[in-house]
Amino acid sequence: MQMEKNDEQKHFVLVHGAGHGAWCWYKVENLLTSLGHKVTSLDLAASGINPKQVDDLQSIANYYEPLMVFMASLPKDEKVILVGHSYNGLSTSVAMERFPEKVSVAVFISATMPSPTNSFVDILKEYDTRQTKANMNSQYDVRQVKGSTQIIPKPEKLAKQYQKSPPEDLILATKLVRPIGLFGIADLLKEATVSDEKYGSVSRVFILCDEEDDIKAIFRWMIAQNPPDEVKEIPGSDHMVMISKPQELCAYLQEIAHRYS
Repeated sequence: MQMEKNDEQKHFVLVHGAGHGAWCWYKVENLLTSLGHKVTSLDLAASGINPKQVDDLQSIANYYEPLMVFMASLPKDEKVILVGHSYNGLSTSVAMERFPEKVSVAVFISATMPSPTNSFVDILKEYDTRQTKANMNSQYDVRQVKGSTQIIPKPEKLAKQYQKSPPEDLILATKLVRPIGLFGIADLLKEATVSDEKYGSVSRVFILCDEEDDIKAIFRWMIAQNPPDEVKEIPGSDHMVMISKPQELCAYLQEIAHRYS
């Protein structure tokens, strides 16, 4: 897919998935900036090079606070293209709820996409019904640290997520991925609820990655429960599409920005 430089600069805000950080966007950030766009890639709390540790986080709100602080800092008349990956469709959704006037379009890349009638908790429950306990245990290590429950993907899980990516990027991920915390249902319902009035006022696009059959069914279920404005699929991409197919993803993002901004 060919990319052409656009004279109209857009501002993309890139939000990483669970355990990852701003570092995972390095290819897409380079491509977007080379096309003349402004890019902000963020480390959420206890992610990437953010100094906090998982056991410092008392609530899911502490986790996504860096994104909320950034959104609040935007000039009143500036709108961004908000791009969330995987687990952090949650953070993206909360930002849409709190700052709908600052988001021209939200892009969910193989991401959790709650709605006013299908909460993040509902999505977790649906995911659990599709996963056996043995399967979950084979994918994640569970740790108890200072009273907090933390999980980190096992090497086999990372290899699945990076199956179409260059091997050096998988090796990099094994060095940089950090554990994530598990938060209670009451906390999630309080801090990750969205409404039709605010969240529902923002245009949404969902991007599917075609080489992740193990979790694609849950994404299709979310889409059916809460249809976005558009659904796209990137051929030959694994879960880490920003690593495996950065040019194709960049081209889609530029197309989306042009159409919805």
